[in-house]
Amino acid sequence: MAEEKTAGKAKTEKEKKPRKIRYSFQEGKGLPPLNLYLHWCKACNICIAFCPQDVFEPDRDGKPMLARPEECTQCAICWLHCPDFVITSNYK
Repeated sequence: MAEEKTAGKAKTEKEKKPRKIRYSFQEGKGLPPLNLYLHWCKACNICIAFCPQDVFEPDRDGKPMLARPEECTQCAICWLHCPDFVITSNYK
């Protein structure tokens, strides 16, 4: 009887853990969440500064690159504030 209670607790503890979402681009198929037209970018870094999830990091030229695409929530802050229309969404 005690074993059943501990097994029940273990199941509920597993259910409480947040499930890691897997996107198709992480498995080598599909598109990443954002598309960057870097030949239009003037490296103003507005997207890097405004991103609430810290998805971007500057490359050696100061232009944004998608460092953590799995953390992108499609909040639209980056592509709405980009003055050069460099960033577009692949999902919205």
